Amino acid sequence: MKKYCFMLMGDYSPSTHACSFEQGGMHTRICTVRNFQEAREQVAVLQQEGYGALELCGAFSRGQALELMALTGNAMAIGYMVHEPVLDGVFAGFFSASPK
Repeated sequence: MKKYCFMLMGDYSPSTHACSFEQGGMHTRICTVRNFQEAREQVAVLQQEGYGALELCGAFSRGQALELMALTGNAMAIGYMVHEPVLDGVFAGFFSASPK
C-alpha cells in the first residue's frame, strides 16, 4: 500500500490535530507540526514508516522544502504549495485575520 502525507505547520496540537484514511490502495495521513524543527523530526519518522510522498502546506518556504528533501536523501517525493504573487495581500489578510 502506498503512503502519502499532507503536513500543516502552525498553531496546532500534533497529538490531536491529525487524521488518516485508506482508499484504493493509498494510506493518506494529515499531520501537523508547530514549527520547522518538529517538521524535520516528523519527516524522518514518516520516511522510516515508509511514506513515499509528502505535500507541505503554504507555511513552508521553498528553502525549507529543499532542506526536507535533502534530509530524506531525495528519496521521498516532497512537494510544497505556492501561490501567484498577485495574491500576496489576499493570503496575508486571510492568515492575519481573526476567525469569525
